[in-house]
Amino acid sequence: MATRHLLAALTAEWAARGGPSTHIESVGGVDAARRVRDGDAFDVVVLAADAMAGLDAAGRLRPGSLRALADSPVAIAVQAGAPRPDIGSEAALREAVLQARSIGCSTGPSGTALMRLLERWRIMDLVADRLVQARPGVPVGSLVASGEAALGFQQLSELMALPGITLLGGLPPGLGLQSRFSGAVGIDSPVADEAQRLLDFMAGPDAADLKSAHGMQPVIA
Repeated sequence: MATRHLLAALTAEWAARGGPSTHIESVGGVDAARRVRDGDAFDVVVLAADAMAGLDAAGRLRPGSLRALADSPVAIAVQAGAPRPDIGSEAALREAVLQARSIGCSTGPSGTALMRLLERWRIMDLVADRLVQARPGVPVGSLVASGEAALGFQQLSELMALPGITLLGGLPPGLGLQSRFSGAVGIDSPVADEAQRLLDFMAGPDAADLKSAHGMQPVIA
């Protein structure tokens, strides 16, 4: 879901350059990986790098087709109009998490990264009962906007421009929670060569500005 707006922009640009039109289906990463593993037909899949590694190991991706597409930083939000906690340093953010009434997180890579951070801070036991995990495909920002989560963590690309929230910004220096998204051609794609050309464009320098505009960073080779 974190890549849906970026992929729409990239495939539109690809079509404008003479490539074929592309249909995109955006679902939660857990569901997408399961469907690909179970043999659903597709030409290209884009998921977090660790999920792609699992699909590659399962033989569901065309050998040699994997491309790193974008790095997606995790950002933090509160409900619009709510007090803005200090998140300018690691110590300040840790305290903000400890003080938060509820903490929204995803089932995707940003949620996994947050769980690792809470374990590293040794506060998981203190905040576990305040964690509110969004259902697959549901933006954490919607939980923040409704007040269900007082502090929300998710990919910047999913939080930016969402109504009802205030984006506090990214994590403080030194934490660097981010996810890498990669794409590959399906093992059974009947248009594998064309799909590979699309992926090569998505991974190339001509796509860098669109990635930045959608809250992501080009992968530096």
